[in-house]
Amino acid sequence: MSGSVAKLQVALHAQGPIPLQATFHVDPGELLVLVGPSGSGKTTVLRTIAGLHRPAAGVVRCAGETWLDSARRIHRRPQNRRVGMVFQDYALFPHLCARENVVLAMDRGTTAQRRQRARELLARVRLDGLENRLPRELSGGQQQRVAVARALARDPRVLLLDEPFSAVDMMTRERLQRELALLRQDIDIPVILVTHDLQEARALGDRICVIHEGCSLQTDAPDVVFRRPASPRVARLLGRHNVFTGTVVHEGAHERLQWGSLRLELAAPTGLPAGTPVQWYIPDSDILLHRRGRPSRGERENPVAGVVTECVVLGAQTSVTFRCHDVDASIRLTVSTHAARRNALEPGAEARVSLLSQGLHIMQGSSAEDPG
Repeated sequence: MSGSVAKLQVALHAQGPIPLQATFHVDPGELLVLVGPSGSGKTTVLRTIAGLHRPAAGVVRCAGETWLDSARRIHRRPQNRRVGMVFQDYALFPHLCARENVVLAMDRGTTAQRRQRARELLARVRLDGLENRLPRELSGGQQQRVAVARALARDPRVLLLDEPFSAVDMMTRERLQRELALLRQDIDIPVILVTHDLQEARALGDRICVIHEGCSLQTDAPDVVFRRPASPRVARLLGRHNVFTGTVVHEGAHERLQWGSLRLELAAPTGLPAGTPVQWYIPDSDILLHRRGRPSRGERENPVAGVVTECVVLGAQTSVTFRCHDVDASIRLTVSTHAARRNALEPGAEARVSLLSQGLHIMQGSSAEDPG
């Protein structure tokens, strides 16, 4: 089956009762992460794909089959969609052992074949030898792996993971993330992961889809989403703080970004007319702290002077808020705690930073008014 046929395609356009305006696709072997605040519609999208929610309007196709097409009145029942789903609470049957939980998901083969297949799947998720244990006799991480094995037992066309790591401790979570990354090497089906953890999304996702109020706002590779958010709303949903308002100005053949009394260099022209109000963003990785008494070449690029208003030490990293002198705005950046101490960064201290032009991102279609 070709990749274009085996992919998952989702287009939901329902005004109610639960609003959905989400469009995306997932290729075989690809992991798409859905991120957004609580109540944004992420789980509803998963339930729609699985057939557990029927929207007023939408289309879901997978592996050449139409699972939902409201215009043609097609709605396959959940049992007729080959979907593997791992829930946040795992939803294991407490009175059945790990092997029996996996066998229950199978719909083909003899009893002996199902048991053998269950043993193989449990070994695949590193639970060999624990087949006869009840869920209460397993750790949270082990229960999660039983749930994954059960989802794979359906020979699914798509694997849906709804916050599968949220109920375990941090060390177990990191181990399970690694195991998911390894498991992906062995399965060639679309995978969708819902998570609130942006670091997890960035580490595991081939692409990230940002959802808010049932709408898919941007779907891109992790680096693109975090460095070049499509709108101020996307930036803020991703916890990005450095979103500002400016105006495009022309200086001869060059474009500049007017920000308060500052004129910032841009790495590439926007093509917008002079005087156009825009919203722009810069990741803190492109904010260069000037070292005291040791100027560097990069400090000549878009230098900004100001005063430190807040320093929050977070272990090896320190979050610094910096109030600009030449514009009514504050910049937030993260530096190593060692660098913060070496440069005597503390509330009230004068400091300088450079905003590297390659990091200045003009929001497409943005204006001085933030719709989000």
